[in-house]
Amino acid sequence: MKKKTLGGFAVAAAATLALGVVATAPADAAAKKTVKLAYEGPLTGGAAFLGQDQIPGAIWAIDQYNRTNPAVKIELVKADSQCDPNVAANVAPGVAADKSIIGVIGTACSGEARNSFPAFKAAGLTMIAPSASAVDLTDKKAKSNGFPIFHRVVANDSFQGPALARYAASGVSSPKYYMLDDMSTYGAPLIRVNATPTAKKLGTIVGTDSFADDTKDFTSVVAKIKSSGANIVLFGGYDYTAGPLLKALRDGGYTGVFAGGDGIVTSGFAKLAGGSAIANGALGTAADVPFETLLTKDQLADFVKTTGKQPGLYSGTAWAAANAFIQCIKGGALTRPAIQKCVNSGTFKAADGTSFNFDRYGDPTTAAAVGGYKVKNGEFVYDKIA
Repeated sequence: MKKKTLGGFAVAAAATLALGVVATAPADAAAKKTVKLAYEGPLTGGAAFLGQDQIPGAIWAIDQYNRTNPAVKIELVKADSQCDPNVAANVAPGVAADKSIIGVIGTACSGEARNSFPAFKAAGLTMIAPSASAVDLTDKKAKSNGFPIFHRVVANDSFQGPALARYAASGVSSPKYYMLDDMSTYGAPLIRVNATPTAKKLGTIVGTDSFADDTKDFTSVVAKIKSSGANIVLFGGYDYTAGPLLKALRDGGYTGVFAGGDGIVTSGFAKLAGGSAIANGALGTAADVPFETLLTKDQLADFVKTTGKQPGLYSGTAWAAANAFIQCIKGGALTRPAIQKCVNSGTFKAADGTSFNFDRYGDPTTAAAVGGYKVKNGEFVYDKIA
């Protein structure tokens, strides 16, 4: 795939992976030092698949580095914030209080990020997020932005929203959209702000609705969708809501397109939807290229041996986020202020080998194009650029 520019934002898709870590000079074991990086995201709870799919990328990156026998080793600390802003508000202060943690790979979810900012800003603790995509996190005009400590290696939802509306309408004549969201700080703006304008250009919006992410009964929503004549349902939210929603739609006789953002593109979506027979054909978008397509056979085998898992969505961005910190540590940045200076000014490598740095407010200058994913045989499979 070729490099593209969308609205001044350079996006790059798969090439060949530029792996390999330059070994530092061997040091006496007694002289070795250890610093810590934290991964903050959902490892348990409803959104656990999201975190469990991406954290292996960070684990592998750190293991690759530690195997070079460096003078400064890295320990990964797992901070389980469950993709829940309230949990994150309690988890982040504990991470910030551990002075040996000099950087955070995270957060996975946008709501987690917002509620982690107060503690991390006060502590000067730099974040590089693999998947937190809400636009306001890097919007200089937003009070909720993460300046100066927040960075991400993924394109924000101003790119994903339009791509979601386009991808869902592929092959659909006279698109009639029903717009749904889970009222979360990720799902609501993805649909209401970022996907809606494109949907209006491509077709007709025949209905909108919002509901809490812990909703169990979708009877009224299904009835509204069927009576609206919608042939596309766009959903903003996470897999643990989208799965049961799709099951309710299919059980209720809806046969049209169901599509959601990256929050639904997980290894557990089909199970949450009630099985592959229901999930097959569902669509999703994500600003990610499947990590396994960038790895050699030996690299993939090493990844699986090290982590015990196949790569999942955003494994590659978690790998890239970890390696940005690793590059800084290799360069001698061993304190929080030094890490922040390095991350703010450095040039780093994405999983596909392209170079990127961060703009003043934390967005990457280069990121993967938003891809379209389709469920086949119970698994989301990369389809095309959305």
